[in-house]
Amino acid sequence: CRSGWRLVKAPRELIYVWQLPVRLTHWIVALAIAVLAITGIYIGNPYLRGGNFLMLYMKQWHLVFAVILVCAFVWRLAWLFMGNQWSSWRGFVPFATAGWLKRSFQTMLWYMFLRRRSPDEIGHNPLAAMAYIGIYGLLALEIFTGFAMNSMSWGGWWGVVFGWIFLYVPANDVRWVHHMIMWLLLGFLVHHIYSSILMDTEERSGLLSSIVTGYKSIRRSP
Repeated sequence: CRSGWRLVKAPRELIYVWQLPVRLTHWIVALAIAVLAITGIYIGNPYLRGGNFLMLYMKQWHLVFAVILVCAFVWRLAWLFMGNQWSSWRGFVPFATAGWLKRSFQTMLWYMFLRRRSPDEIGHNPLAAMAYIGIYGLLALEIFTGFAMNSMSWGGWWGVVFGWIFLYVPANDVRWVHHMIMWLLLGFLVHHIYSSILMDTEERSGLLSSIVTGYKSIRRSP
């Protein structure tokens, strides 16, 4: 450079971050939410002509993908205790890892445009990890309210496990909560795609491709 300054690129290394079960559950949950949203919107407001046959068809697919979502949800919870350090529950619970508060503050400054460089993170940054806790909480409530509504027609042990909620909350309110959570999850999907592109662009870590390959390119900073 004419000014005498040199641009030094930090060395990078490939790290296997996202294990296969994490990547599979990520895409299975994404697919399940998409199908459940499409079929759920139709069940609540039929926008196609098809009569009872199409409604029954939509309800069947809604139930199938609800079961798929439950299986993926339970498996991801189990992997919190079986996976590597970036899949572990310690990466999601506040103060469970060293420097959590400092890293959270640095990440917040970067999100607020008060820090030029994004903090170096191999797995999820602390703020994203806390957001995922909220998302999985919403998923758990969505699953519960969905099976609770089905328990009204199924009866039996479904009514015992899920139907008790109607002793405290009217059925219409349960249906409203189920509907609103769907829109919250779709809203998070938009933010999730945006933030993934943003972090991948800023960090140049291969974040988008890592959810397919499992590998991230991490800069080795002093």
